Amino acid sequence: MMKFAWDNYRQYAWGKNELRPLTRNGHIGNMFGGLRGASIVDSLDTLYIMGLTEDYKEAKEWVINNLDLNSNGEASLFEVNIRYVGGLLSAYYLTGEEVFKQKVLELGEKLLPAFNTPTGIPRGVINLGSWGWASAGSSILAEFGTLHLEFVHLTELSGNPIFTEKVMNIRKLLDKIEKPHGLYPNFLSPVSGNWVQHHVSLGGLGDSFYEYLIKSYLMSDRTDEEAKRMYYSALEAIEANLVQKSPGGLTYVAEWRGGILDHKMGHLACFSGGMVGIGADDSVPEKRQHYLDLAAEITHTCHESYSRSATKLGPEAFRFDGGAEATGTRLSDRYYILRPEVIESYMYMWRLTHDPKYRQWGWEAVESYSDS
Repeated sequence: MMKFAWDNYRQYAWGKNELRPLTRNGHIGNMFGGLRGASIVDSLDTLYIMGLTEDYKEAKEWVINNLDLNSNGEASLFEVNIRYVGGLLSAYYLTGEEVFKQKVLELGEKLLPAFNTPTGIPRGVINLGSWGWASAGSSILAEFGTLHLEFVHLTELSGNPIFTEKVMNIRKLLDKIEKPHGLYPNFLSPVSGNWVQHHVSLGGLGDSFYEYLIKSYLMSDRTDEEAKRMYYSALEAIEANLVQKSPGGLTYVAEWRGGILDHKMGHLACFSGGMVGIGADDSVPEKRQHYLDLAAEITHTCHESYSRSATKLGPEAFRFDGGAEATGTRLSDRYYILRPEVIESYMYMWRLTHDPKYRQWGWEAVESYSDS
C-alpha cells in the first residue's frame, strides 16, 4: 500500500504537497505558505522504517536540493509543525543525517514570531516570509496545544531554551485559566487569554491537545509531572461530562456546547480509544483496568461505525440520537477521507492487549479500501 501510494505521488505530483488522484496532478494547497514537498517530508520516516532504501534516498536528495524554507506566504503553524517539523525530527532521529537537523532548526526559528502575542498563545497562521503572524481571531486548542513534543526536541537539538519556554508558557496559561467543569473549550483568544466560546470536543479542534499531554509525559521518561496531572484531570472531566452510554450499549464521547450535549462523535475523536489505552498504565492503580476497559469500549464503538456502513468504512461523523447509533445519519457526514484515527486505536489496543480482534479489524479495513 505504501509503495502504491508513493510511486503514484512520485509519478504525478513529485515536489508538490499532495496528489489529486482523480485528475492525477500535484497540488500545493494553502496550508503551508509556499512550502513544498509536504508528502516527501512527511514520508521520510516511513520510507526509512519500511526499508524502501532507494525511495528514501531519493526523498532525502529532494530535501537537500529542493526544500526551500524561504517561502513568503501564510502558513498554518499547526500543519507546518506536525508535518515538516515532526517529519524532519523523525527523519533525523532515525538516520542521524545532519541535513534534517539543519533544516528543522532553520524552520523552527521561522515559527517563533507566531508567539509574539499579548498572552504568548500563538496565532494559528504565520507569514513565513515576513517573520510575523498574519491573522487575527481565535486560536484553536488542538493547534496551539499540538506543538509541545516537537518544540521540546527543537530545544534539545539546538541547545536554545526558547522553544521549550514557548510551549511551557502555553501549558501554564491553560493550567491556570478557569475551566468550565474542568473542561477545555476549543477556542481561546491569543489577545485576552480568555475562552471565546464554550464548545468542547475530543474530535477536531480539541483532539491532539489531550494526546500531546499524555505523550509529553511518556516522552519525558515519565518525569513531566505537570503534563501527567493535566492529562488525568482532563480525562476525569471528560469522563464525567462527555462520555455516554447509548441505549444499545455503545460507549461514546459526546460534544459539549455551553452545557448542552450534542450526541455525535467525529471520526477524528476515535483516536481517543488508543490515547486512553496508552495512558491507562500510569494512572492510579485502582483505575488502570478501568481506563483500559474504557479504551476498549470507545474503540469498539468506532469499529461499529465502520461495520454498520455499507462500505465498511466509517463516516466523518456518527450520531447517537433519533434511534440510530454509530451511523452517519446526516448526508453531510457520509464521506470518508482516509482518516487514520480508528486504525490508530486498533494498533494501540493490539499492542496493549494482544487481543487478535484488533488485527482482524485492521485487516477488514484494508480489504474495504481495496473493495472501494
